[in-house]
Amino acid sequence: MILSFSDTHCHLDLLADHEAQIVKAKKNGVNTIIVPAVEPKSFEVIKKIASDYSGIFYSVGIHPCRVNDITDNDLLTMENFLSKNIQDPKLVAIGEIGLDFFFKNLPKNKMERFYFHQLQLANKFSLPVLLHVRRSQDLVLKYYKKSGVTSGIAHAFNGSKIQAQNYFDNGLLLGFGGSMTFERALQIRRLATTVPDNSFVLETDSPDMVPSWKKVNEENTPSEIPGIARCLAKLRNNSVEQIAYLSSQNARNAIPRLSL
Repeated sequence: MILSFSDTHCHLDLLADHEAQIVKAKKNGVNTIIVPAVEPKSFEVIKKIASDYSGIFYSVGIHPCRVNDITDNDLLTMENFLSKNIQDPKLVAIGEIGLDFFFKNLPKNKMERFYFHQLQLANKFSLPVLLHVRRSQDLVLKYYKKSGVTSGIAHAFNGSKIQAQNYFDNGLLLGFGGSMTFERALQIRRLATTVPDNSFVLETDSPDMVPSWKKVNEENTPSEIPGIARCLAKLRNNSVEQIAYLSSQNARNAIPRLSL
């Protein structure tokens, strides 16, 4: 039996052959894919991919690691794009946005300013968010709560159980992907076993964040979602069928336009 899965974070536009990977993913039961933008020049690219294929959706945002290359004009470009395309049912969220304190060459103040401005756009256009939270869980949540946004997904979350609960309490779900499949990823795996059934979704972050069964420099693809689901099912002592159902239902709850 082919189950139905959702990949809530997949950069299809960065894959070597996105068309072939969409076909392969659907053969593996991955019927819903969200493609988050990382910079304004990719907005039209991912919009076109989403418009060309059923089950493919997109979100627009400026990734925190792009902060050195962007200006306030890019925020205006983003707002104009949203104004023009907000009625597009394939446009489902604001993202990938957030904070990244892993890299030391990123200007913290500018990153925070751009993140909060994009949260305000999410609030203005009544869209959920796809959040980047590397080494920044508390501050990401602080700005999120201040913005008035009420739902979204924390991509590749690697915080504590208490931090995770704070995210749940504010309408955010956690994305589990390839990192969880490594036995050494103790904190992520502990979280995966304890979070409530209504609090998680699946993701690949393709072409990055490869699962344990792929080579480090190998391209990750959305067709790996069933393997990630099997790993999560084993950790939670669930069936793969349960994980497929719960994660897809949770994705629709967090990103309501997926249900339209």
